[in-house]
Amino acid sequence: MNYLKHLGLRELPFGITPDTSYFFASRSIQEALNTLLVAVSNGEGFIKITGEVGTGKTLLCRKFLSTVSMSAGWVSAYIPNPNLESRGLLLALAEELGFPGDSVEAHRLTKDLMQRLLDIARQGKRVVLCMDETQAMPLATLETVRLLTNLETEKRKLMQVVLFGQPELDRNLASASVRQLRQRITFQYRLKALDRKEVARYVAHRLAIAGYAGPALFSPAALKELHAASGGVPRLVNILAHKSLLLVFGEGGREAERRHVQSAVEDTPAANARSWWWGRARSTSAAN
Repeated sequence: MNYLKHLGLRELPFGITPDTSYFFASRSIQEALNTLLVAVSNGEGFIKITGEVGTGKTLLCRKFLSTVSMSAGWVSAYIPNPNLESRGLLLALAEELGFPGDSVEAHRLTKDLMQRLLDIARQGKRVVLCMDETQAMPLATLETVRLLTNLETEKRKLMQVVLFGQPELDRNLASASVRQLRQRITFQYRLKALDRKEVARYVAHRLAIAGYAGPALFSPAALKELHAASGGVPRLVNILAHKSLLLVFGEGGREAERRHVQSAVEDTPAANARSWWWGRARSTSAAN
């Protein structure tokens, strides 16, 4: 990308692919991570993390997994797209736990998984399964996951499960068919958007990770506009900041101003709709 050399950057600072090297410990994200670490250390069965699109659920999931993986006492499994039928999920879990799920019968496959969990427990280790985008998981598959967690020793569960999903997950879990699973969720957290000060720190953090060491690339007015237009949603902040820097480079400039962000908003439907709502809300407030 041409603006890298122009602005003195080593790499793109505002990519939308989750990258743990860019992990930013906002208050909400840090609270969620602490919740996860406390919950798994206590041996709880199910933990639920929800958040709107773009609030950092996948990045949090990967950060949590990398933290857990640093401990020799854990075996982690990650299923990024659990829009699977029950057998598909069992096969994916078998692969994550390091053994081939050869059985064509769901009953046999479940039995083999149970044996694998027992073998891991005998090694003095625990299993944590993280599933992303679980609002897309069929209810029957959710019930299959619950049944897998039935196996336990006298002291703890053999597998703990973390459900990451959009708010629609709560609606799915309200179904009577999965009420037993709902009752087993002992820890939960709802991710929040970044506030205005956090947006400024977030932008500076990502620029620093990308190798920038010069004067501020975004004016205070630009940062204020970034927060207003994005609503503090990290993914939208990334998209708008990237487009703003493209505009700065196109002009041969060195600092993103409010007008650059506004132009980026006009080219970003999701932010454009949010910005329109924000402006209308402020106008209504002023009128009152």
